[in-house]
Amino acid sequence: MKLYISSHAPNPRRVNMFIAEKGISGIDTVMVDLMKGEHRSADYLGKNPLGRVPALEFDDGRVLSEARAICTYLEGLHPEPNLMGVDFEERAFIEMADRRMELHLLLETASAARHIHPALAALEQPQFADFGAAQADKMRITARWLDQLLARQEYVAGARFTIADITAFCALEFGRGLLRFRPGEEGMAHLQAWRDRIAARPSAQASK
Repeated sequence: MKLYISSHAPNPRRVNMFIAEKGISGIDTVMVDLMKGEHRSADYLGKNPLGRVPALEFDDGRVLSEARAICTYLEGLHPEPNLMGVDFEERAFIEMADRRMELHLLLETASAARHIHPALAALEQPQFADFGAAQADKMRITARWLDQLLARQEYVAGARFTIADITAFCALEFGRGLLRFRPGEEGMAHLQAWRDRIAARPSAQASK
């Protein structure tokens, strides 16, 4: 199998961190340079018509895209350590937490960065600065909610580390790099402490 990824992008990092947590080996990685437009090449669009990363290419030529779908496949292939739920009830609650992190924290962070940061102008044309600023405000609303959640529980989905923590961490790190967002500097001590704990995990280091 081949995993198509790009540097610094949060969704490929989600999959790489998931793979590292699982201790999976044998997947070749292929770098796609977004800034050079390689995701828009005819060759890559033939694999993933939407031109997004990550994408997992099977040996038979099939391609699976979308970070959550790739992780679902890998969870089935390598069930332990479990990151997505041991039964239908736990899976539902972990998916809820993960979707909240993806559709709110990550999407708001990415939308803000793509419309505010000048380095991403090549990826987002036209950029709308007002929209980006509004998304940055929404990201902080989500972050403050998450800060209060983490005051009551150790991890995003509850008592143990799951895929939801991976999604939230990759979102925060993307915002840390491009939006200079530091939760602790904005009064979110619980979120900052959680971020620092996750950053110390070997998977976080391996997926940089």
